[in-house]
Amino acid sequence: MTDDAADRADRADRADRGPVIRLEKDGPLIVEGLKEFRNSRGEAIRVRTSMRLCRCGNSSTKPYCDSTHKRVGWTDGKGDDRVPDHLDTYAGPEVTIVDNRGLCSHAGFCTRGLPAVWRTGAEPWIDPAAAPGSEIVDTVRRCPSGALNVVPAPGGSLAPGPGPGGPRIEITHNGPYRIRGGVTLEGVVFGEGASREHFTLCRCGHSRNKPFCDGSHWYAGFRDDEGATIAAAARAAGDMTEEWLPVAQAGDVPDGAVRAVSVGEVPVALVHTGGAWYALEGRCPHQGGPLGEGLLCAGALRCPWHGYDFAPATGAGVGNELRAVTLQVRERDGVVEVLAPKPKHPAWTVSHVVVETLVNWGIDTVFGMVGHSNLGLAEALRVQAERGRLRYIGIRHEGAAAFACAGYAKVTGRPAACLSIAGPGATNLLTGLWDAKLDRAPVVALTGQVQTQVMGPGTFQEVDLASAFAAVARFSHTVLPGSRHAELASLAMKTAVVERDVAHLIFPDEVQTLDAGSEGPGTPEGRLGPTDVAPSPGAVASALSRIRRARRPVVIVGYGARGAMGEVVALAEALGAPVITTFKAKGQISDSHPLGAGVLGRSGTPVASWFMNESDLLIVFGASFSDHTGITTSRPIIQVDFDRMALAKFHPVDEAVWGDIATTAAVLRRGLPTGGRWEDRRAELAQRWAAWRAEKAARAAKDNGAGVNSAALFAVLSEVLPEDAIVCVDVGNNTYSFGRYFECRRQSVVMSGYLGSIGFGFPAAMGAWAARTGRPVVSVSGDGGFGQYLAEVTTAVEHGMDITHVLLNNNELGKISKEQRDGEWKVWQTALHNPNFADYARLCGAYGRRVERAEDLAAVLAEALATPGPALVEVMTDPLLT
Repeated sequence: MTDDAADRADRADRADRGPVIRLEKDGPLIVEGLKEFRNSRGEAIRVRTSMRLCRCGNSSTKPYCDSTHKRVGWTDGKGDDRVPDHLDTYAGPEVTIVDNRGLCSHAGFCTRGLPAVWRTGAEPWIDPAAAPGSEIVDTVRRCPSGALNVVPAPGGSLAPGPGPGGPRIEITHNGPYRIRGGVTLEGVVFGEGASREHFTLCRCGHSRNKPFCDGSHWYAGFRDDEGATIAAAARAAGDMTEEWLPVAQAGDVPDGAVRAVSVGEVPVALVHTGGAWYALEGRCPHQGGPLGEGLLCAGALRCPWHGYDFAPATGAGVGNELRAVTLQVRERDGVVEVLAPKPKHPAWTVSHVVVETLVNWGIDTVFGMVGHSNLGLAEALRVQAERGRLRYIGIRHEGAAAFACAGYAKVTGRPAACLSIAGPGATNLLTGLWDAKLDRAPVVALTGQVQTQVMGPGTFQEVDLASAFAAVARFSHTVLPGSRHAELASLAMKTAVVERDVAHLIFPDEVQTLDAGSEGPGTPEGRLGPTDVAPSPGAVASALSRIRRARRPVVIVGYGARGAMGEVVALAEALGAPVITTFKAKGQISDSHPLGAGVLGRSGTPVASWFMNESDLLIVFGASFSDHTGITTSRPIIQVDFDRMALAKFHPVDEAVWGDIATTAAVLRRGLPTGGRWEDRRAELAQRWAAWRAEKAARAAKDNGAGVNSAALFAVLSEVLPEDAIVCVDVGNNTYSFGRYFECRRQSVVMSGYLGSIGFGFPAAMGAWAARTGRPVVSVSGDGGFGQYLAEVTTAVEHGMDITHVLLNNNELGKISKEQRDGEWKVWQTALHNPNFADYARLCGAYGRRVERAEDLAAVLAEALATPGPALVEVMTDPLLT
């Protein structure tokens, strides 16, 4: 065989094997046969038959090698201190997770995507029983390094399988090469359990586990402005050969006819007249009318919307000064073909910069509605969704999107984003955003806007969004052509996270698709400081002095203490002090805890009010002292809060202590004297609880023959609800009853606190589900609240949301009826005309059951909780027995 023949045979053999990567000793990656190569923005980079890709991190022509590795003496040996290959196995009910830490690139897709399963700081750090197997498989599929895999449980079939798309290399921003689709890596020993289908290769030169990435680029400060890859992508786009695409059979379009066809994503009006073929872009230049649905009139193509005429051959307006865009068209062998137009929008736009920045800062869920004034922004969201970096959930009403974001934030402490169009779409967000703001839940709102050139006179759907959002958004700015777009998005995220508030970005229509050039996305690196602020020694000394003198101190916790309950309860146990919660903080200590004293205030229990009134000192953590909390001002008060404005906001307190709540509680506990004079109240608490439970049982036994008693309903729900459930409650009598009668074990409660917005419950449960905590999600509402967003049941069905909704239906706005009666008014306009909500749920594709007798509650609720996907239990309740 000649040398040429051997070379051809070798090339043919490599082509059969697909793309191959070889390692040059102490040098670059040698890549052969690759068809798809993309930079971090998803732009295609022109491939060559053979490419030398830098892996020392020092090339001036990244991603290509320029031989700098020789000058700097770079070597590709593994570090002695690398994490060794070791396969750990975590068996669960549906899947077994296998993990090789030696291969991990620390991209964080697992810990951010499913934190209930991959638990940072916990041991064991993986809990395969904490989420449905399908969600675990989806998360493993997104692992770029191949360190994670799953094995189905005996008899099961869940497995990640190959990812979508063919063999390719993707360059990550300031990070490694991600290899996907089964590219062969020659001459390398993979660790046990490692994936060959996808893996990450070091690009910074600092990995201790070369050739694989181990996350060292984060610590090495590796930076790549990607100028070379951007230029390479632009060159590749310019070098694209002409592509003629078939659009119709010539015989199917008679002479004198117009047909609507598509060339890729471009709508086209195909015209056959006088034996010739013509093609025009299908959007009328007047107002975007569908030219493909037009007619030929006196040889001109007439738009069906407003009658504008255009010459098919040139696109020139006939009787008008407009011009339609024409495309090249030909007929070959009976097939009509159109030359594919160049993409209308750049591959890297302002919207891509902003959205990728938001994702880098931790946005992984967006609720919203795609519409005409946010399409460029929606495209950037689509790209991130296809890359598996965020999940987009389309809703039926923008108000539900904002409430869902609030629910997500209240469960996780992290922001989600909501998307709307200009005008009415944006204003529909406001109620949910106010709920988030008042409850200090971080949310990011992304709103479209009309084009800047028509703003001012009052064009269609123009609303001054900057003014409309000024009061609700801590940060609200319009994204303009000259903005520092990545910085603007970073400031929005920092405001939401640090201030625990609403951030808002406004996107004029034409700015969304502006070419962003070489501007890269922002990241949170170096932008956030520690939050564990210690109180001043003087404030601690004063507080401890009061605590030492007290005999019957009581601890009161508000919603602001939700992340600090371990240290707060430890302090209470050291004092033997009852722990009372505000209604917003219900569930932050178990009602079965020996020191748990229940809820204070209008939705509370006599247990809590008794111990507060019998105390001689209130130690209050993270509570606002608003009227609804019911906290008395007639006792000495120590108030601890991380927000200085919250300290003594409504009235003076005896000791105002500013500091992180967990840190401050720990400092106070360590400063307690041994053998304090405090009375241990545990025995008295048990007696008070026994009396209240007897009273609840007596109330639950009442039956007027007009529906189920709410006390009976919540007694059953207290028994059957999973201990770790997240419960999202609405507003109304159902909420008061829940506060009084439901006993929390380990459940977490989410509510519309200071806004008290009816309709909150079910959309908030959608947000809680999207948080992927692995915990059951339950929502509770009345018929008035559920009726406001009942269309979102279809959203829950579409996305398979595992939410159980308990609906108290008394066919009226019961809370308002009660207030009218209490105020000696006539009951007026509170009756509701309702459908059978259980039937409605079934029509939408969800589980639906109606309960009319208390004795049926337990079985139906248990069945609903065990049913995958959305479920609704409609309980016909007595409006007078709340």
